[in-house]
Amino acid sequence: MNTGATPDGRCRAEQLDHALKIVIVRTFAYGESRPVTRFFNLVLVYNKGAAFSFLADAGGWQRWFFTGLGVVVGLFIIWMLYRHTGQRLFCFAISLILGGAIGNVVDRVVYGHVVDFLDFYVRNYHWPAFNVADCAITVGAVLLIVDELRRVRRH
Repeated sequence: MNTGATPDGRCRAEQLDHALKIVIVRTFAYGESRPVTRFFNLVLVYNKGAAFSFLADAGGWQRWFFTGLGVVVGLFIIWMLYRHTGQRLFCFAISLILGGAIGNVVDRVVYGHVVDFLDFYVRNYHWPAFNVADCAITVGAVLLIVDELRRVRRH
């Protein structure tokens, strides 16, 4: 069934996330940081929790909780894709979210943690490290808001 969106968003987000994580894990030591610009480093860190390392020190149960949550959300998104076949931006947005969720769920299952490697900072303030899967989820969420604002304007 044509969902109105190509799988490109999901597949490309997953593939880019996976490929970059492989390169970083193979070429960086844990905690190693390499400057790229005056405000951006590549770094290898592991996140056992959720966004911003929420619950990272919870004792291990969070690995399976967030894995299960990712699977449930993924199934819900797939269901939504089939229900909203004519809404291209909506479907693309949730496809990005799905791709990001899959990328992080795979990390949790395979490694027991999420691999993060993008480190943006201003002076000594560092934003928590993240990865391409997180970017896909964030861009997808922003596109959902844009889609809803456009829908509200039309009605």
